[in-house]
Amino acid sequence: MVAAVGHKLQMRIEWGWPPEPEWFDHAIDLYYQWHQTRNPLWLERGCYSLLALRDRGKALELCCGDGFNACHSSKASQLVAVDFNSQAIRHAQQVNWAPNVEFRVCDIRKEMPEGDFDNIIWDAAIEHFTPAEISTVMQRIKQRLGSCGILSGYTIVEKPEWGKQLSHHEYEFKSKDDLSRFLEPYFKNVKVFETIYASRHNLYFYASDGVLPFDSAWKSQLVSNQP
Repeated sequence: MVAAVGHKLQMRIEWGWPPEPEWFDHAIDLYYQWHQTRNPLWLERGCYSLLALRDRGKALELCCGDGFNACHSSKASQLVAVDFNSQAIRHAQQVNWAPNVEFRVCDIRKEMPEGDFDNIIWDAAIEHFTPAEISTVMQRIKQRLGSCGILSGYTIVEKPEWGKQLSHHEYEFKSKDDLSRFLEPYFKNVKVFETIYASRHNLYFYASDGVLPFDSAWKSQLVSNQP
């Protein structure tokens, strides 16, 4: 009860009036909003990307925010998680650290960790970039994914009657097809699916030159080539 009251107050202070913060503390979901709404959105995001992770593989998470979804690291041998906001990274290091997770301050519009990755996760952040920036980031993602590596992530569908759903959003997607057109120039296989709630229309995506989750051949791809 005390945690719920404290996080309710935190939500009102941080999100009650503009400008909105650049990152969200998911403890608010855990201790307050989950009990109020029973909306599983905040859990969906981590779980759908977790399905795509290669067992004991190497993963890169872009725009990790508070690091809550470092739960991906439970399956990976190594997770590098980056965000341009140094305050978010400090919070992540203090609250959501794990032995196989490295949090770094990094603006992916200008740079991205080097290396070869089995998985790259771009969760709840692609909408914070302009179409031109998305194309630049996609090129860098493609350079860092192995031949069967998978990009996964989440975004929202715009609500024209609302205007931008957050002031930080640069481009909100209009449909599954609208999101797919940003992925298809870079990957042979693209899968976009949706969940719809009264408050939000969600898009999830997988993209790879190899097989994707839910494909018939997917099970044989789950074991990593990493030692």
